[in-house]
Amino acid sequence: MEIQVIEYESKGMAVAQDTGKGVGSMTFSIAGPELIIIDHTDVDPKYSGKGIGKQLLYKIVGMAREKSIKIIPLCPFASAMFRKIDEIKDVLK
Repeated sequence: MEIQVIEYESKGMAVAQDTGKGVGSMTFSIAGPELIIIDHTDVDPKYSGKGIGKQLLYKIVGMAREKSIKIIPLCPFASAMFRKIDEIKDVLK
């Protein structure tokens, strides 16, 4: 599984690929130089329950830490993960 973060203009996304095939994405809006808003998570139903969404979130959290930015999780999945996982709350706005 390969996950990468792609940013363009005022948007971005983490994309998961398995053997070259897109299997999931988590999109975000860039709200400023120190803030992003996660707005949607989508995982191929064939990959449901395999932790793809969590891996996407961790990739974005890693990016946020590198850039010293905060995250507002409007996406229901991301919001639930921030409530459950204490180790990522350092980037929560």
